[in-house]
Amino acid sequence: MERHTYQTGIVGNCAFIAHVNRNTNLDWLCWPRMDSTFIFGGLLDKQKGGEFSILPEGSYDSFQYYLENTNVLCTEITTSEGSYRVTDFAPRFYQYERFFKPLMLIRKIEPLEGSPRIRVKCEPVCDYGSYKLKPMRGSSHVEFAGCEENIRLTTNIAVSYLFDEEFFVLNDTRYLVLTYGRPLEAPLVSTAERFLRETITYWRSWIKQSSIANYYQPYVIRAALTLKIHQYEDTGAIIAASTTSLPEFPNSGRNWDYRYCWMRDTYYVITALNHIGHFEEMERYFGYITDISFSGDARYQPLYGITGQKTLTESILPELEGYLGNKPVRIGNQAYEHIQNDIYGQVLISMLPLYTDHRFIFSERKDSARWIELLLNKIERTIDEKDAGIWEFRNMANIHCYTNLFQWAGCCAAEKMAKTIGNEALIKKAIQLKNRAAAHIESCYDPVRKVYTNAAGSSDLDASTLQLIMMNYLDPNSQKAKDHLTALEKELKTEEGLFYRYRHSDDFGKPQTTFLVCAFWYVEALACVGRLDDAQREFSKLLQYSNHLLLFSEDVESENGSQWGNFPQAYSHVGLMNAAYRIAMKLDVPIFL
Repeated sequence: MERHTYQTGIVGNCAFIAHVNRNTNLDWLCWPRMDSTFIFGGLLDKQKGGEFSILPEGSYDSFQYYLENTNVLCTEITTSEGSYRVTDFAPRFYQYERFFKPLMLIRKIEPLEGSPRIRVKCEPVCDYGSYKLKPMRGSSHVEFAGCEENIRLTTNIAVSYLFDEEFFVLNDTRYLVLTYGRPLEAPLVSTAERFLRETITYWRSWIKQSSIANYYQPYVIRAALTLKIHQYEDTGAIIAASTTSLPEFPNSGRNWDYRYCWMRDTYYVITALNHIGHFEEMERYFGYITDISFSGDARYQPLYGITGQKTLTESILPELEGYLGNKPVRIGNQAYEHIQNDIYGQVLISMLPLYTDHRFIFSERKDSARWIELLLNKIERTIDEKDAGIWEFRNMANIHCYTNLFQWAGCCAAEKMAKTIGNEALIKKAIQLKNRAAAHIESCYDPVRKVYTNAAGSSDLDASTLQLIMMNYLDPNSQKAKDHLTALEKELKTEEGLFYRYRHSDDFGKPQTTFLVCAFWYVEALACVGRLDDAQREFSKLLQYSNHLLLFSEDVESENGSQWGNFPQAYSHVGLMNAAYRIAMKLDVPIFL
């Protein structure tokens, strides 16, 4: 079976993300928000998803790459008549004391050699492909009406060529500027060129200001750039992925909408941002979490919308074909209704740098005691409760080892924070709850197999318990930690170095693909217990599972390395960043500041 990889790169500006296929088509773009209807959705239905392509007559070869250290994407097309380059980007730069990040996609088309004949086809849709938008001709633009706001395509290509979808000779540089709501009211060529220069400068400056060790640096840089544009800057939320319904495996039915913010990801995302020294993104994310935390609800949901909305009703769009014919296509995510109790600890340990890293001034946080008490109370109410666990089982509730690990870790963090602010009552409460969480964790230990199972009373193993080692619940130097790791790799690791989340049946049967972030957790665990050569070997093996642009999916099929699941998956890139950092620290590799 041929290896399947996703054939798109992404561009974005922290207001939206667009997927550009190697065939130049805009396969995915949701406007006006990351969780809105798609305007272009060929990724899920080539007929109803619309099209925005720049293609030649006849056959062609394609080569796609990013401009170094940017989120500016280039696609070069070569035909018998000549070649040309399409440069796609979402403008982002600092202007008037704030970031300029409009709902605007710019496509620059440059002839490179010969006289290629090309055709530009732009057919946006609305309401998840329910209807195509009506084009209206202007002197140097096409206006598309019918969605919440008008969409305009401003260009120096003859409008008749666009309306009639005619081929024309590309003998000069052409521009296509797609805008939502507010059209471009400025000179086309000079504005597009200025926006391109300033966007390139912004991204390269952002990378220069990152602290990234010289260990597989190009991969970490691309992962950092990918993570950055998954933040919806308006509120600070960081989405799991920009797509919905890309299947975990063909015909599996495991097609989920990931355009939301998962609380379970909080600690890992904050850790990755902290490692590369980007505190502005951290503080924006803290702000998002703060707004949710003080909303008055007794418990957290597993996930929220990008503006903090709580009701994310899941529905199926039966009229859409799905990715490569994989139905169903879902919007919304029923997991918002689940009970998932690790997230209180996730938030607490994510707050810890605010109190232990002297680059943050904790005395500025007047509500510190209230914050800590609020979260400890949430843990106290849920610490003995069965939940759906990290993997959000829909019809299975247990006392999960992972859940109680993060409650334990959260209480450890609360204890440290309470000591920082000198609150004895909170110190006492944190210690008491920490001990209760530890008792639940120990109820998952199998002394015969020398391993912690996924839940109390269960014999099943789960890759999430690797975190017992990384979170220092188990001393990484202890035999108990080494035995636990050996038992997990024996049952869950593949020969290729990939890792299954678990091997037992869930609501949809047995998982058929591995979960990429678990393999990066495995690498971290190897480094923690001192198996550094193994960690380096396994890490380097995982890098082959990217696509042509060093972008990683959620799931990987172990037999042939095929990419599946929503793409690119922020969680996978976070896993890569944290694993690379862990190894670099063990190797004492210099970090460039």
